Amino acid sequence: MDRGMNKVVLIKRRTRYEELKKRYNTVEQARFYIEHLGADFSDYEREDRTYNEALENIRNLIRPCARLQEIDREYLPNMIFGKDDIVIAVGQDGLVANAMKYLDGQPLIGVNPDPARWDGVLLPFETGDIGKVLPKVINGSFDMKNVTMGKVETKDGQVLYAVNDFFIGVSNHTSARYNITYRDHIENQSSSGVIVSTGFGMTGWHKSVMAEFRGIAKAFGLGTVPEIQGDWGARQLTFQVREPYPSRFTQADIVYGNIIGDEQLVITSNMSENGVVFSDGIIEDTIDFNAGMQIRVGVSDRIGKLVIG
Repeated sequence: MDRGMNKVVLIKRRTRYEELKKRYNTVEQARFYIEHLGADFSDYEREDRTYNEALENIRNLIRPCARLQEIDREYLPNMIFGKDDIVIAVGQDGLVANAMKYLDGQPLIGVNPDPARWDGVLLPFETGDIGKVLPKVINGSFDMKNVTMGKVETKDGQVLYAVNDFFIGVSNHTSARYNITYRDHIENQSSSGVIVSTGFGMTGWHKSVMAEFRGIAKAFGLGTVPEIQGDWGARQLTFQVREPYPSRFTQADIVYGNIIGDEQLVITSNMSENGVVFSDGIIEDTIDFNAGMQIRVGVSDRIGKLVIG
C-alpha cells in the first residue's frame, strides 16, 4: 500500500514497571521496594514485556500503510494533530478518553495490548487487528461511534474539553465556594465540588456518586434509585453537586440536573485560592478557578469518533 500522506499518531503510556524504574532510578531498587512489600515484581515485568511487544507489533503493521509518529500520554496537552491524522491509542480505557479530548474529528482506534489483563470496554481491537482495520480507516470504509464531549469556557477565553467528566472545585480537601446558575435559578453553594459528566462518562465518576445516593436512599427506606444509562452520542451532560452544605449563607437545592442542547451551567468562583477545573482526571491540564472567575459548561460542537470496525 502506498503510504502517501497518511499519518498515524501512536499514543502510548509508561507501564507500572517504567514508572517504578523512573521513581527508584534502577530496576534493582524498584524490585527491592516491591518485594519488600510482599508483592510479585515479576508481574510488573510481564506487563511491561507484553505491552512493549504489542507496541512493536503495531509499529510493524503501521509502517507499510502510513507515516508513524509516537507520543507519550503526558505530552498530549501540547500535541497539535493534523486534520487528516489517524490516531491509535494502545493501553487501557482511560488512555482512549485522554486522547479523544484533544482530537477534533480525527478517527481514534483503541487497542487492547493485554486482553488477559484488561477488559477494555473502549478497546475493541487487539494488536493483530490493526493490519485489517487501519487500511479501512485510511480508505474511509470504517464503522464508528460518535462521542459527545463537554466544553468549559471562561470569560478570558480559556477552553477545556471533556470526554468523560469535568471536576469543578478545589485542589485540596477544603470546601469549594461558588455561585451556580441553572435554568434561571441561582444559588450560593459550599460543597466538595461539582461533577459534570458526558453520556460516555456515565459509568465513571457519575456512577460512583450515584452509588452513594442509592446507599442513602436504601438506608432511609426511600426505594431504589434507577441506574441511568448514558447515550454516547446524545447532546446532553449531567451534573451532580458533591456533599452540598446548607447554611445561613449557602443553599442546596440545585444538586442534580441535565444540560441539554445549547443550555449552559454557569458557575462563578468565590474561592480566594486553590480553585480548579480539570477534565478526565488530567490534573496537569487545569484551569485556575479562583475569586471572580466565571465558567460556562455546555455541550461541545466537537465530536469524538471512536472506530469500532
